[in-house]
Amino acid sequence: MINKRLLIKNLLAHNDENSFYDKKRKVDISYKEGKAKFLKHICALSNSNPRNNSYIVIGVQDEDNKIIGTDFFDDSKIQNLINAYLDNPPIVQYENIPFPHLPDDKVVGLVTIRPIDQITSLRKNIWKYYGGSVFFRDGSMSMPKVFDIEIKDVNSKIVSAIENHAQNNIELTLDGVFDFLNKRKDFEPQYKVFKEYFVLCWSGDKKQVKEEVFFSRVDIELINEQVRLFYSALDEVSITFDNHSFTIVEYVRLGLQNSFKYYQLEETTISFDNNANYTINANLIFEPPQFNRKVLHHIYNTNNTILEKLEKGLVLGNHEIIDLENLAASYLICYLNRFEDALPKLEYAKPYIKKYSDTLYKSYKETIRILRKVRYS
Repeated sequence: MINKRLLIKNLLAHNDENSFYDKKRKVDISYKEGKAKFLKHICALSNSNPRNNSYIVIGVQDEDNKIIGTDFFDDSKIQNLINAYLDNPPIVQYENIPFPHLPDDKVVGLVTIRPIDQITSLRKNIWKYYGGSVFFRDGSMSMPKVFDIEIKDVNSKIVSAIENHAQNNIELTLDGVFDFLNKRKDFEPQYKVFKEYFVLCWSGDKKQVKEEVFFSRVDIELINEQVRLFYSALDEVSITFDNHSFTIVEYVRLGLQNSFKYYQLEETTISFDNNANYTINANLIFEPPQFNRKVLHHIYNTNNTILEKLEKGLVLGNHEIIDLENLAASYLICYLNRFEDALPKLEYAKPYIKKYSDTLYKSYKETIRILRKVRYS
């Protein structure tokens, strides 16, 4: 089993960007431009390295390879995006890799592109790229090219050596467990060994509501691979497990006018096999809350007024400041209740919310995360 943190270190230490490896400071697939660029790189790496794994490391400065981290990205539906826009889509896995020096809410993103030995192309237009385009790697660049020759396998030995040097061992596993237990000692850290092989650590701020137990500030890591499977600073989750699997049900807090409820968002089950493999299955179980349309019209118009004031740099009134705290979430509720114009308003609000305060921007990112899960499903 590959230790993903060690794999990232080996990729950064021994290789410039090439036909099987790319690095990015950040990736944003919330917008068409970000989606298009991400798909282009997936397409190019898959075509240029058809018989080996290819990798994209996210959260690294290009100039000096400094690891700065990126936001935790838990979208298990990313394969849906790949399948929707690419012909002969490769299997793509996005993993969140914690590093000790990074703050809790930052990780390094690792995208693994599995070989398919076929030519991958864009299925339809997106941003400035046309359907039918085929991309290849040209040094560190992903470029459109006409495919007219057979791609030679020049990377097998190099990729194999990098992956072999990143194999996990008992020392790395034990160090990972102790590091987790020490780092999360304020949130009742626990661990469990599955199938005598996999070590899963988790922690969270526990609270009991009647007969049910919930956790907030949840952190879940598969220590064997140094992969963070789940992280949330805001939402509530329930956790159940047996000797074969570990299940997380994520809840989101939504509501209007100081009336809020928790709604089930997604159920994720990690199943462990006897052959030293595991699978992660995520199912969206979200039922959007429905509200009175007259009330929603009032809230939607209030949000638009606040957004207009932010755009013009005007001072907000006390009530507007309170409404601003829920602006992103209420735009989301409007969108889920078929206010189609609420989505572009939500996207347009991003730079103004980001500028207003860090706390407000964290709430905005949580809202976008929920939206992303719902849309990709």
